[in-house]
Amino acid sequence: MLVNGKSLGAILTHSPGTTVGVILVSLHLLNALFAPLLIPYGETQLVGQPMLEPGHANFLLGTDVIGRDFLSRLMMGGRTSITVAMVGVLGAVLIGTFFAVSAAYIGGFYDDVIMRIVDTKLSIPGILFVALFVVGFGRSVTVLTIVIGLSYFPGAVRTIRSQAMTQVPLAYVKAARLRGESTLSVIFRELTPNVVEVVVVEFAIRTSSAILIVSALSFLGLGISPPTPDWGLMVSEGVNQIYQAPWLILFPAVFISTLVVGLNFASDGLANALGLDAARGLHGG
Repeated sequence: MLVNGKSLGAILTHSPGTTVGVILVSLHLLNALFAPLLIPYGETQLVGQPMLEPGHANFLLGTDVIGRDFLSRLMMGGRTSITVAMVGVLGAVLIGTFFAVSAAYIGGFYDDVIMRIVDTKLSIPGILFVALFVVGFGRSVTVLTIVIGLSYFPGAVRTIRSQAMTQVPLAYVKAARLRGESTLSVIFRELTPNVVEVVVVEFAIRTSSAILIVSALSFLGLGISPPTPDWGLMVSEGVNQIYQAPWLILFPAVFISTLVVGLNFASDGLANALGLDAARGLHGG
């Protein structure tokens, strides 16, 4: 498979950092996918004494503050965080791509309206917007996914539109117009395929940020509701036991960090391999 004239394998192994990033992200995705089949106990099941230390014969990573298997909750917590972040950002990037490309191509009043909406949203701090939305509409997985999408939509539009603007004056777009292709045909068949690389990098970069937002909300008590496991929530639950049971904070923090670092390494390597370094500077929101 070729992307921008390079094989997928060459892109994924572009640098040691890229390879490490891809491996870390892949491990987390595999865990999220297969966790329900691999966990030794139910993630909400009380199975032992509270705060048993890691290395216990029946509980590899010990138990939490009320006696639930910590390994099971850690594995399932990744499933929740990754689903909310990735689905929310995917929706933002896919819908944002249409508005970005159409704004770049149509221009004029339509472009002005789209960009004024984008600028207005970007003037609001992301974490504040998400927190206010969750307070107003609840903290279910569905609400969190929607608000993550709304939060990252404007930034995605701005970045992808910038790339689309470089494509609009090119000969292949002019040729499509001369052939009498409709506006939607030019947008979907001509322009969109030529911004796919930016879309993919945008998705990876914003997903790493979304993971941190989801975890921060849960830590502050505005994210996933207990007893559903979530990495940020697990850190919050372990704060008061930091001296007696430091692993309650350490393990979820390591999982959050490795996923975010992996996504950053992978997105940086992908951007460099595809020659999109300049596009990184266009990100906002």
